[in-house]
Amino acid sequence: MDRSLRNVLLVSLGFLLLFTAYGGLQSLQSSLYGEQGLGVAVLSTLYGAMLLSSMFLPPLLIRMLGCKWTIVSAMSCYVTFSLGNFYASWYTLVPTSILLGLGAAPLWSAQGTYLTTVGNAYAEKAGQMGKDVVNRYFGIFFLVFQSSGVWGNLISSLVFSQTPTQGPVSEEQLASCGARDCLMATAPGNSTQRPSQSLIYTLLGIYTGSGVLAVLLVALLLDPLRDPPQRTEGGTPSIWSTLMSTFRLLRDRRLRLLVLLPMYSGFEQAFLAGDYTRSYATCALGIHFVGYVMICFSATNSLCSELYGKVSQYTGRIPLYVFGAVTQLSCIIALLLWRPSPDQLAVFFVFSGLWGVADAVWQTQNNALYGVLFDKNKEAAFANYRLWEALGFVVAFGYSTFLCVSVKLYILLGVLCASMLAYGAVEVQEARSRAPPLAAEAPPAEGGETQTKM
Repeated sequence: MDRSLRNVLLVSLGFLLLFTAYGGLQSLQSSLYGEQGLGVAVLSTLYGAMLLSSMFLPPLLIRMLGCKWTIVSAMSCYVTFSLGNFYASWYTLVPTSILLGLGAAPLWSAQGTYLTTVGNAYAEKAGQMGKDVVNRYFGIFFLVFQSSGVWGNLISSLVFSQTPTQGPVSEEQLASCGARDCLMATAPGNSTQRPSQSLIYTLLGIYTGSGVLAVLLVALLLDPLRDPPQRTEGGTPSIWSTLMSTFRLLRDRRLRLLVLLPMYSGFEQAFLAGDYTRSYATCALGIHFVGYVMICFSATNSLCSELYGKVSQYTGRIPLYVFGAVTQLSCIIALLLWRPSPDQLAVFFVFSGLWGVADAVWQTQNNALYGVLFDKNKEAAFANYRLWEALGFVVAFGYSTFLCVSVKLYILLGVLCASMLAYGAVEVQEARSRAPPLAAEAPPAEGGETQTKM
């Protein structure tokens, strides 16, 4: 096996183990800790810390530690969150969620930088197009990574299914499920019982072990990048220059237009994890069904991630973005109209599956897009990506306890439309910059000068 592919698989497997734990915990926060809005507050705090981390830490940590050890250090922050859940309270979950958030942005920036760097290096050696290899590597990564949701949620469902957590669902409760839910933001439905503490401890023990194994795998087996990721003609940049590189990249008009894409990614993931799991699945079916519903999301997301990584070589990214937007737009409209009921069990899985089909577009294509457009500033570009995605999470979780689900869906609809318009503007700008100038097609007028736009 080629060494670059081996390293891509090692990174993917490490993230699979880590997010088997974190993904399962994230899906259950709003359902397990609904009292006084603790679950949603923890998620909001987590992504708030990630937002602050995205502003400064990724380029600095990657410069100091390199991509490999940045990944190892950040993964350790995730393990502390699993440990904090053993004694769930405001005093344990909030501090550990802050620590996780601080590690999240460097983790994802280092992952994006690592895959882009090894992809471009392999493409140069093999005589292939860099963007095609990077797309393929991100497709492989997200195929493996997104399957973490399958295993994490399967584990939680199997553990919680050992005892019933759902009594008969009354018509009164069903009337407040779905888009009409304006009351369940801080408390679970009356028919939903909390799993026993022994089952919760069993689940947390499995999750913590999975996270520790991820840290050991990457620390012991992953090859570090041979060259430092950041170089300038003037030598090594100063610490202040490194810290400010994330903000300096915002001078690029393309990046300013693209900030809506990661923001929307944060909005739609937050809706699925915080609202769909609680206001649709838990409300109508019970908490033990949350894992099964999320398995469907993760499975379709994983398979489509690999598919899009290969298909994009032939179709380009524009058709995939259009497909993802149309799919999620249809889901949002349908969720506004649908009245969830236990008698429509298959529909819960259809929605989560289609959501995964669309989310796979955002995860694979957004990362590849940032890696290709900002190849010379990868660390700062991926830090920006995580910054704006974290902002989307923070805003979405922040208003989660104040707005009806229907209002959240309308917000999601508006952000989706705005992000697609902004993305279209970037593609138009890129097409114009690649087009040959007219001066190259005809000789310049006498006494004139030929100018090249840089």
